[in-house]
Amino acid sequence: MIVICQRLLKNTKISGITLFPFIILRKPEYKHDPILINHEKIHLRQQLELLIIFFYFWYVIEYYYWFFKLKNHDLAYRSISFEREAYAMENNLNYLENRKRWSFWKYILE
Repeated sequence: MIVICQRLLKNTKISGITLFPFIILRKPEYKHDPILINHEKIHLRQQLELLIIFFYFWYVIEYYYWFFKLKNHDLAYRSISFEREAYAMENNLNYLENRKRWSFWKYILE
């Protein structure tokens, strides 16, 4: 389910965020951005694979690992395996149709 919540994301650079089962977007026009929506749907699939709560746990652990290693918020965020998969495949609008389970795993090992 896609929700527009300008107030929540108002003072951020974030265009969208996925909090299962919702895709929350900053601007109504983003609802028509197929690449952004695909990116967030990839996160929905990842969250389901890890039974939601483990996704968030892993996400935070991995973020802090990268943050302490790289000393940079943006680089740490971009280094998270879930984000790496979503950014790598966001332009492939058919990706979720053929995506294998646990596909984010290969981005951990790279």
